[in-house]
Parts: sequence; C-alpha cells; structure tokens
Amino acid sequence: MPNNRPNIRLNLPANSSSRSVTATASRELSGVEGGVNSECVKPGMFIMKMPNSATPRNTSSASMRSAAGSGACCFGAASASTFTGRRYQMRRAVKTTRCHERPHPMFHTAIAGSLPKPSWLAETEKLWPEWKASGAELERAKADATLLWLKVQEDAGLDIVGDGEQSRQHFVHGFLARVEGIDFEHKVKMGIRNNRYDAMVPQVIGRLRLAGRVHAAEAQLARAHTDKPLKFTLPGPMTIVDTVADRFYGEGKEGRIKLAFAFAELLNQEALALQADGVDIVQFDEPAFNVYMADAAEWGVAALERAAQGLSCTTAVHICYGYGIKANVDWKATLGEQWRQYEQVFPALAKSSIDQVSLECFHSHVPPELMRLLAGKDVMVGVIDVASDVIETPEEIAETIGRVLQFVPKERLIACTNCGLAPMRREVAEAKLAALAQGAARARRRYA
Repeated sequence: MPNNRPNIRLNLPANSSSRSVTATASRELSGVEGGVNSECVKPGMFIMKMPNSATPRNTSSASMRSAAGSGACCFGAASASTFTGRRYQMRRAVKTTRCHERPHPMFHTAIAGSLPKPSWLAETEKLWPEWKASGAELERAKADATLLWLKVQEDAGLDIVGDGEQSRQHFVHGFLARVEGIDFEHKVKMGIRNNRYDAMVPQVIGRLRLAGRVHAAEAQLARAHTDKPLKFTLPGPMTIVDTVADRFYGEGKEGRIKLAFAFAELLNQEALALQADGVDIVQFDEPAFNVYMADAAEWGVAALERAAQGLSCTTAVHICYGYGIKANVDWKATLGEQWRQYEQVFPALAKSSIDQVSLECFHSHVPPELMRLLAGKDVMVGVIDVASDVIETPEEIAETIGRVLQFVPKERLIACTNCGLAPMRREVAEAKLAALAQGAARARRRYA
C-alpha cells in the first residue's frame, strides 16, 4: 500500500526573527473509493478518505498541528523539528442527491476572505499595505501570518477556514503578480468601481499568461495545517478588469469582454491547481457585479463560469458592497433606503453552475427577500459588519439568521462576514470571528 502520509517539516531556528515554516504534503488526490452510496451524500457533507477505509462521514475535527511553546504562530521550538503525521483527505461532495436519513448540519460559519495583516508583516488598517520585510524574510513572515490566522479561526470555532489572504498585498494584485503581460513598474492612477475611488493600478501591455503557480505555497501550507474544510479566494474576472488599465485588448465593451475571458482562463488554471492542492472551496470575489449590474448579467457571470470550468470542488462567488473604507461607506450612503443591485445579477447566478453565493446583509439596506432569487444555491449570508468596530452580539447574529430563514432554507444558509476584514484592527477582527461562531451556535439551538 502506498504511503499517503504528508511530511511536514518545521524549520524554527532560534536566531530567526521570523520563524520559518515550510510544509510539503504528499497527498492522494483521487476521490473516495469503495462503497459510498452517492444517493446518501449530501451537498453540505465533507467526505474524509480514511487511511484504511472508504467510509464517508461528516467532519468538523480540530486541526492536527505541531505546536511547541508560544509565539506569533504558536511554534516556539528553538531547534528544527520534523512532524510526520497521517492526514485525512477531505473531499467535497457536490451536485449529488440528498440523503434524508442524514440531516444537513445547519449554519456552517466562514469568513468572506481577507483578515488583517499582523503589524510585523505589513502596515495595518490599510487596503494596499506596504510589507515590513523583503525576500526570504518576507516569505517566512507571510507563512507565519497564515498559520496564525488558521489557529485563530479554529480557536474561534469557525467551520470553514481560509488563509486570510496573508500573502497578498491586495486581493486582486496578489493574483496579478504572477501574470505575464502585466506591467507593475509603470502603474497609473485610475478610478475603479465606476470611479468610486482612485487607485494606482498596473497596466496590461501584452497577451496574458501565467508565469507559474500563483498561490501554491499558501494553499499547500494551509492544507497541511488544518483538517477543516479549506476555502481559498481568487479575484473574479470582471473585478480584475476593473482594477487594471488595459493597453492591449482593446477599448470599449468588446475589449473589456476579451480581457475578462483572458483572465478567466488564467484563473481557471490556478483554480484547478488549488483543487489539486486539496482546497475544498474555490471562491471568486466579484464586487464589480454590484457596480456594473447589466454587464454582470450579460457577460460577467459567463466569464465567472469560465473561471470555474472543470472544478469538482465547491465553487462560490462573493458579491458585496466593499471593504469598510471611507470611499465605500460614502458610496453606500448614496444608494437610498433599498439596495437592489443584487436583483439584476442574482437571476443569472441562479441559472449558473456556481454552487454558493456570498452576499452582504447585516447593517445593509439589501432587501432580504432578494435572496429568494438564489433558489437552489447555498447562500453565505453576511452577519458581521466589516464597516464597524462594534462587535456583534451572538443574539444579533442569531436574529439576523432567523430573519433570513424566511427566504433561504436552513440547510442552504452559511453564516459569513459581509466582506473581508483586511483593513480592520486585528483585535476587532478576532472578536468578530468569535462572535460569528457563537451567534451561529445560538441560531442552531433556536432553529433546529
């Protein structure tokens, strides 16, 4: 029998200011073998491939970690150590028939994507922070931050965890850094999200192609250090188009469509590789869908589906009203008493092959009845306000979930954050994650 155990080496020199964590895992990526009855596999069930058995089971197990002492990442050993352990492979069962004998666990919890970068990694409370280190030291610091936030999410009690986008300066530009045909040396100032605010953006100067893997290091590191379902985020094609200055694919609508589908092909390559890394959920972030609603329905969803083509893991799209920065808060104030932007794109998403839709809810003016337009989809409902430092109470979160249950079946509802928490203070984000888990637990007791 082949040895499918991962080999994880933690290099922790005592004289290093930023502990080095590198992990490689030898993982078998085939599906669950043996006598699994597909009629009893539910859309929300995570399947674990056992070392000597093919029996599926729902899992919410704590992660297996090698931890000694304390420190930024809870790895404080003074000398290099090696941890070799058996890792169970979780596989997401999608597009399968529900098993009525096994009720779907209610109200899984997850974050939308980003989390604040620690002060020793980058500038804090900024959307485009500058790194505090460079070269190998920066890579070590990124890995440390990734493991730190994995631990925080697990300790908070979240069901689905992510890398917190700790290795990316920005959720879009982090992907573009590995794309040929992009000029980062000569950024230009450009209005993005329909000129809501200005940003310094790279230029597209040639035909696009990937220079190699984009997020292999952080995805494999996260997968090696948690047994919980792992979500990984990528920018969506339309949002990338809105965050670069195109000098190659052409002007006007036709040029934007060509550019979007060119990016979609690259995103698809990386998404398939992330799936092979063991990622359970690949999410594409498309805040531009809430700005260019007609285009989103006409061709944006089609470009999104191209990015997700061929994936057998769970696919998701996140559509929000932006980070909790002043430009977004000011824009929301102009939208009136009802925010109905979702109304134009939800029908197209409902017809799409995307499995999950993440949306903004708590403290927003989104009419909750619009969620009915997503019939048949898992809905990641934002129950945490990312534009306020006030910590939600478990009761507020449970009440938000209760209101949404009028429009979303309980087995389809995932409790989430409205958007990423990157610009927040770290202690605020940590408290909000704990509140998210506590509120969902209260809702489970109330609405079971």
